[in-house]
Amino acid sequence: MSTLDATMLQQRRPIAAPLAIGALVLLPVATAMLCLSAGRYQVPAGHVFGILLHDVLRLLGLDPTAVVTATWTPTERIVVTTVRLPRVLMAGFAGAGLALSGAVLQGMFRNPLVGPQTIGAASGASLGGVVAILLFGFGLPVHLGAFGGAALALAAVLIVHRGDGVSPVLTLVLAGVVVGAFCSALVGFVTFIADPEVRLPGIVFWLLGSFAAASWPNLALLTACTLVGGGVMLAMRWRVNVLSLGDEEARSLGVAPGRDRVILLAATCLAISAQVAVSGTIGWVGLVIPNLVRMVVGADHRRLLPVSAVAGAAFLMAADTLARDLSAAEIPVGIVTAIVGTPVFAWLLRRHARGQAA
Repeated sequence: MSTLDATMLQQRRPIAAPLAIGALVLLPVATAMLCLSAGRYQVPAGHVFGILLHDVLRLLGLDPTAVVTATWTPTERIVVTTVRLPRVLMAGFAGAGLALSGAVLQGMFRNPLVGPQTIGAASGASLGGVVAILLFGFGLPVHLGAFGGAALALAAVLIVHRGDGVSPVLTLVLAGVVVGAFCSALVGFVTFIADPEVRLPGIVFWLLGSFAAASWPNLALLTACTLVGGGVMLAMRWRVNVLSLGDEEARSLGVAPGRDRVILLAATCLAISAQVAVSGTIGWVGLVIPNLVRMVVGADHRRLLPVSAVAGAAFLMAADTLARDLSAAEIPVGIVTAIVGTPVFAWLLRRHARGQAA
């Protein structure tokens, strides 16, 4: 095992101390508390903690009055538990799934510029969603359309790729780009033919990404898919390390790169399509967060994947809070992530170029 690890990690050693990694793990918890407190209707952080503790103790069958005193108002309780809690949790799970998927794809394809949009899954889910909105409206049809569109897009990528070319990684990326561009064109066509007074506003807002429709059923769907897809990715994080070395090295270590790529692509597709199904298209999270985390914890995916997940959760929770509080009319969170993500990614590219020139 030690020989394999030495062969595998011809990568930059992590520069972060264990304390820094622990702080990143605790980051989404602190961020969630702040997001539950922040808003046009301010709720003191102490009240938020008390409300959550009260409900957890009650769910466990314990007497909450013996531990916590109810100092909050009924309105504060409704705001925290009914309005904000499902939304914050949805943003957290969506951010974790996107960042985790981005980290896996970047390692699997050995390219830091790869993200959830690259493999066509996000574009396919968007196409399925807008077709469902056009034909049936919002609700369950959008969820089914997003999952179906993502699955068809992934199948098309694998059919175009056919896995045994001179450079299977390159052809797989190019197949994803081709399928994604085709799906994006069809999304534009559906947007063009949509009724401008009935369907078009909803389609445009959904495509920009928002957690305004957060609910407990949507949270349950997103949580289940993220846990399944994320669990597969985390269970295979050691294999992502091997795949990042190249196909020849992977085969010499007893790994079947083609099979493992298909499994990982299916897992990322599940997490990405679940996010698109419940909140529309949200970009840049899966592209920027893994690159930032890689600077802190290094390139070993056994650390990179879990830390990317918690950092992505914290980032998207904070971005959604900004989206709902920056103006009187709620801003789609996809706009916020793009405004924040593009300059950060430009800085990362400049830093990478300087490192190569040095």
